[in-house]
Amino acid sequence: MMNRRKFVKTSAFMTGAIASGLPGISMSSLKNLIGVGGFTKELQTLSYEETARVASEIGWDGIECPVRPGGHVLPERVEDDLPRMVEALKKHNLTLQVMATSIHNPGEEFTERILKTASTLGIKYYRMGWWNYDFSKSIDKQLKNCRSQLIELAELNKKYNIVGVYQNHSGSKSIGAPIWDIYGLLKDIDPDHIGIHFDIGHATVEGGYAWPIHFHRMKSYIKAVIVKDFRWNYEDDEQAEVRWCPLGEGSIDPDFFGMLKEFNFSGPVTMHYEYEVEGSGTKKIENWIDAMKNDTVTLRKWLNNS
Repeated sequence: MMNRRKFVKTSAFMTGAIASGLPGISMSSLKNLIGVGGFTKELQTLSYEETARVASEIGWDGIECPVRPGGHVLPERVEDDLPRMVEALKKHNLTLQVMATSIHNPGEEFTERILKTASTLGIKYYRMGWWNYDFSKSIDKQLKNCRSQLIELAELNKKYNIVGVYQNHSGSKSIGAPIWDIYGLLKDIDPDHIGIHFDIGHATVEGGYAWPIHFHRMKSYIKAVIVKDFRWNYEDDEQAEVRWCPLGEGSIDPDFFGMLKEFNFSGPVTMHYEYEVEGSGTKKIENWIDAMKNDTVTLRKWLNNS
């Protein structure tokens, strides 16, 4: 495996080379059969048309779009605004790869409206809302309740030919931080109806060297992948904490992408951005775009070298 310091330098060179237009190096030459996109939460001040243009400029194949309260598409306006977003993306030959929703079960106010609209537009995946444990209650009962909601949701997903994906988060209360939770929730549910949006960043935070075990345990349910990087931060005598960082500057093992290919994964890979960039207003958006371009170059390099 490539030395991390050497890899960071190589990624920086590739970013500069693409920006400078050096012969023989282009964003298109770095593309891979796996669709690469980014979560547009940081771009929500842009119009749908501007978002699509910027996504194309960054080098994405599509986007993960927040379709939730406070999101890029509001649930109460989904029938009007989701088609507008999809149409704006089509003009730049992009797709809406994943909807990021707050959906937990069919009984919630906007669940069926969102899924029905998405289905008519050919959107294949939506990220579900996640659950946290309440330690004052039985863990077994909480998991049983979550599973019953997933079973009901799987039936609705089947109706609309769409796949719900649950993201594993790290944290002391997150259901799914220990991946075995999610396996138990999804066991015997058709992965074409409910799967996992496997977050290699969170899986590495919680699993350390054991993330490959998590991957192999869940691989038959992995329908989409989230990529972000982190490093452990130690200050004084305080407990170590996670600091999210640009891709290639932290702890994510690029070998993960070779493992994806080995089991013929073909779903979307979307980048999430938990680290900070400087600036405000337009300047901050510009800085986000630069950061997203850099991460995209790094991710495509990982995919192409795996």
